[in-house]
Amino acid sequence: QVQLVESGGGLVQPGGSLRLSCAASGITFSFYTMAWYRAAPGKQRDLVATITTGGSTNYADSVKGRFTISRDNAKKAVYLQMNSLKPEDTAVYSCNGRFGSLDSWGQGTHVTVSS
Repeated sequence: QVQLVESGGGLVQPGGSLRLSCAASGITFSFYTMAWYRAAPGKQRDLVATITTGGSTNYADSVKGRFTISRDNAKKAVYLQMNSLKPEDTAVYSCNGRFGSLDSWGQGTHVTVSS
């Protein structure tokens, strides 16, 4: 059974940092392209960052230079380091894994950026 479990969300002040983690089980993790998405209150879910099996990364323009996605295949985990957080980064962040037609999602973790 495929399972992706996010952690690390919470409340942070503007300018602060958070590190999100996503632990995978039930999949051959190294085969999967992994990604982080986010859904702000009342808005659709948008892609934040992706990392391929080879480690290539891609970011939404709104987070370039502030967020870093990384993966540890041995631990079956993907991370999102978020720095210089802004109130507009407030959202539910979800982990996604894709391999061919296989598409798996975590339940999401809440990030609130507020003073």
